[in-house]
Amino acid sequence: MLHEKTIIITGASSGIGASAARLFAGSGANLILTARRQEMLEEVRASIPDAARKVEVLVGDVTDPDFAKAAVSMAIERFGGLDGAFNNAGMLGDMGPVSEMSLGSWRQVMDTNLTSAFLLAKHQVPALKARGGGAIVFTSSFVGQTIGLPGMAAYAASKAGLVGLTQVLSVEHGPDNIRVNALLPGGTRTEMAGDDPAFHDYVAGLHALKRMAEPEEIANAALFLLSDAGSFVTGSAMLCDGGNSITKA
Repeated sequence: MLHEKTIIITGASSGIGASAARLFAGSGANLILTARRQEMLEEVRASIPDAARKVEVLVGDVTDPDFAKAAVSMAIERFGGLDGAFNNAGMLGDMGPVSEMSLGSWRQVMDTNLTSAFLLAKHQVPALKARGGGAIVFTSSFVGQTIGLPGMAAYAASKAGLVGLTQVLSVEHGPDNIRVNALLPGGTRTEMAGDDPAFHDYVAGLHALKRMAEPEEIANAALFLLSDAGSFVTGSAMLCDGGNSITKA
């Protein structure tokens, strides 16, 4: 589905990003894998067959304005161009009511989840245009879109902002044959979800399917949006939430 396409994945060292790396590679993609944790990133690369030919890694912070440019430059220099991006890096941030949240905590979440997306798109779009088109997928969330959860104001606002960014980018660059979508996962068994079985049971109960997602399931949805299988899908906030948004009890 991604044969010889070059894709950037941010947040690729674990969870959904790592699963996407293995899935996309198996679908024929060339990959630029990025994250802050070098050892974990190298482990993901080592798990991919023929990685020496098909995978490059870039260690860095998505909040760094130079990072997005460096990732795109690597894709062009190593593989001749860029065909898509799965902008997946994000953080939960400190939990607590707005009245008790520090400005620093707010800004950290916004910079990591939303401003980084702006920076990534700013550099990715020209490279996609030079290639004749492509696709961008942002990892958003059902939180801030279909539900508000106490203590998650910064996270919800940043993830809702990604949907707005997605919509504008899709309109601005539809004529350039660039599709832009937001992917809204439900509760997923990743590092961010922790390892408390009681909490996992609670989260599972919020979903119609009464379970949490595996990272591979969310990666499959991202693959659809990045591939030609999703060729007429743009500007969407696509739920992959196990029925979380329709479950009220």
